[in-house]
Amino acid sequence: MGSKAKWKRIYLLLPILVVICGLLLGCGEEKKPRLQIGDKAPDFRVMTMDEQLIHLGGWKGNPVILRFWDTECKYCRADTPVFNRYFDKYKDKGLKVVYINTGKESADVVKDFIKDLEIPFPVIMEKGEQVAMLFNVRIVPQTVVIDPEQTIIAAILGGVGEAELKELVGKFLN
Repeated sequence: MGSKAKWKRIYLLLPILVVICGLLLGCGEEKKPRLQIGDKAPDFRVMTMDEQLIHLGGWKGNPVILRFWDTECKYCRADTPVFNRYFDKYKDKGLKVVYINTGKESADVVKDFIKDLEIPFPVIMEKGEQVAMLFNVRIVPQTVVIDPEQTIIAAILGGVGEAELKELVGKFLN
């Protein structure tokens, strides 16, 4: 077989070899199923910016709102007052709200955001995005609502209004 024919044959087999290698390498990787409405919320333990431990499992019996955000997000800035008012109104009835920062900002930038918007509930600054990965959050803002039995009842992408919050968690706060 001539040199030219040999290279032509290798060239034709190359795409097939690439596909086979990709399949073999991908087979060993276990795919994590996506969370869906109705799934149990994955438990986590993390420290807040003010050194308080948050354990989702310890909040069983309470509705929980997880808000994934970053300081560059215009929706996060715009609807934080909604979360603040809703939390202030219902915290004594068991509502739990946690802001989970997924940005790459410095702690000082995040603290300024918290101070400027007078956030009264716990804030987590993710290093490595462990909680975001547990909830398959890739885009912010995203709000995950968890019922008192720790079942995910909503995942909202984008801004959130008070009417939406009332519809989702109001029945647990009476």
